[in-house]
Amino acid sequence: MNIDEIQQIFFQECEEGLGVMETSFAAFRDDAHDDETINTVFRAVHSIKGGAGAFGHERLQAFTHQYETLLDLVRTGSVGLDEALLGMIIAAFDVLADHVAAARDGTAAPADAVMLSRLEAATCSSKLTVARAIATVPSPSPVAAADDGFDDLFDMLDIVGPSVSSSNPWIVEVRPDFDALAYGGDPLLLLRELATLGSAIRAVDTTALPMLDVMDPGHCYLAWTVTVPGDVAEDDIRAIFEFSDEGILRIVRGVDDREAARPTVIEDAAASSAPLLEAEPAREASNDTQAIASIDVPAAAKLPSKGQVQSPGQTIRVDLDKLDRLVNLVGELVITQAMLAQRLSEHSLVGVTELTDLEHLTRELQESTMAIRAQPMKTVFSRVPRIIRELEIETGKRVRLDVEGEMTEVDKTVVERIGEPLTHLIRNAVDHGLETPAERLALGKTEEGVVRLSAMHHSGRIVITVADDGRGIDRDRVRAKAVERGIIASDAQMSDEEIDNLIFAPGFSTAQKLSSISGRGVGMDVVRKNVQALGGRIGIQSQCGRGSSFALSLPLTLAVVDGMIVTVGDQTFVIPLSHIVESLRPAPGAVREMSSGCALFDVRGTYVPVHRVATQLGIVGAQTEPSLAVLIVVESDGGQAVLMVDAIQDQRQVVVKSLEANYEAIHGLAGATILGDGRVALILEIDALTSRWRRDERLIPLDGLAA
Repeated sequence: MNIDEIQQIFFQECEEGLGVMETSFAAFRDDAHDDETINTVFRAVHSIKGGAGAFGHERLQAFTHQYETLLDLVRTGSVGLDEALLGMIIAAFDVLADHVAAARDGTAAPADAVMLSRLEAATCSSKLTVARAIATVPSPSPVAAADDGFDDLFDMLDIVGPSVSSSNPWIVEVRPDFDALAYGGDPLLLLRELATLGSAIRAVDTTALPMLDVMDPGHCYLAWTVTVPGDVAEDDIRAIFEFSDEGILRIVRGVDDREAARPTVIEDAAASSAPLLEAEPAREASNDTQAIASIDVPAAAKLPSKGQVQSPGQTIRVDLDKLDRLVNLVGELVITQAMLAQRLSEHSLVGVTELTDLEHLTRELQESTMAIRAQPMKTVFSRVPRIIRELEIETGKRVRLDVEGEMTEVDKTVVERIGEPLTHLIRNAVDHGLETPAERLALGKTEEGVVRLSAMHHSGRIVITVADDGRGIDRDRVRAKAVERGIIASDAQMSDEEIDNLIFAPGFSTAQKLSSISGRGVGMDVVRKNVQALGGRIGIQSQCGRGSSFALSLPLTLAVVDGMIVTVGDQTFVIPLSHIVESLRPAPGAVREMSSGCALFDVRGTYVPVHRVATQLGIVGAQTEPSLAVLIVVESDGGQAVLMVDAIQDQRQVVVKSLEANYEAIHGLAGATILGDGRVALILEIDALTSRWRRDERLIPLDGLAA
């Protein structure tokens, strides 16, 4: 593995650390945090700092050093965590994320001078005196940053504490890497972590300490022997070093400190009858500086990871491209299996046991492969508390966020692309939906508005809901704005549902004034387009004075779809089952032709427009008599519609192939698939088709594309 590959792993770990921090910030908001939550944020920043120093990302290292310094003061109680400080810590997170992105993409580092000044000011406000080494802001150069290493060194020498009164305590040796200080490491932080377990320093090994005139402030010459109470779990000790590569760690069981005449140094621990983690001879003390510099076994290599101890927790990193190739290969296997089944059916061999077993195994393999790509919605939901906090500051409103179903899993692609639509909906709910605290009190509501975010599986899809208990949609105002902007005619007859859907029209906005949050009329239009691009649809429910609810119904995966295969003329299409309500063959005269050229069909007491797929798509040779055709009732964003096709062939799960990657993007088509007989069938995008048909527009003829 070369250095570039290792660096990519570092950036992946950075993204994981940033995600953990966002999740922790949500706990801060709900006042559900504890000391461990603060430690979690600290460790994430500490881990990023160490990697930044190792790979020479100086600006990232300098920023994380100051960020980490403040977090360390917070977790030790030296600085109180109030609302203002929490807001600054969260704001610093945004700068940190920009630094990581800049280091990863090779772009210019973000402007961080103002935030660094704020972090330093908060650090200096500590009421308790702490080590001078962690109260300074390093310069961009790693070597210059280590100039304060002399302060570090003398602070480290003066921390030997009393012995631990415990039977059979742990003896822990901490020996930092020789270049730990030069690359942003801070062994003091590890020692303070150990102190939280009730430990005490038994001895400091200074045998490698050179004369002052030859001392390099970027090098660490010390090692510590620490006594930890015997009732502390070994895993708790190891957890302190889990995110650090700053030294060699050795843990042994020591003697009863109450019987010890003097502190035990590392040579005594090595001579203990208890076995060491690694069988290696104890190092003899030496004045040769290079003896310490030659230590080349990192702590991570010496200690078994948790995954090695507990096999059920094992994980492995896999490049996403490799996973995508696996998904594609499994898709090809499904297609090949369908072709084989088609050929055997032509020879009356459909009932062969082996063929049935192959079908079941293929489907199970496909489902298992898709499950590998599944991720919990928590990945997206964890960002929302920070967005809510920013909106509270901008709008002066008070908001409580309720989250449900954050562990609901969905395909990674959906998770990655749903973030922007959700952000728009959250901002819309706070800015347009919720009233100000004064308005809510006047209406008999609580000062604090509620935004509910939920996710759940339903009928083979995931439904994500964003709801608020605000003012609801003012339909009179929406209609007036739509008329003013020329979106609808002033005398248009519209239902409440149709008026609600006007907010998705391009350029539509009811904002009284332009702000950083709303007023440009692009947000909700973007929401619908992005949701439709994912093969989903969005519905609205609203009550004036009670609030609004937006429900996004999305496929669990974009690679596979359950569909109904239909024929129209000499063409074959797939209609996703998630849109189909029912299919039927009408009686003669049941479809009523209107003078305007459109047709209506009575679906359980409601007249629904009938769209002849052949006419709309320019396909010749299709059935024109409704009583001899098949009508398929579908549900779309704009309500129900009826598609008229020639016949239904089959219902099966199909593998989606991208038209954009293999041909070009075509409006109204979600993709294509290969059928068992080798033919290509186009997959209809129902929402896009019905919305265009409602505007009485024609799609370009598709003759020949599916041949």
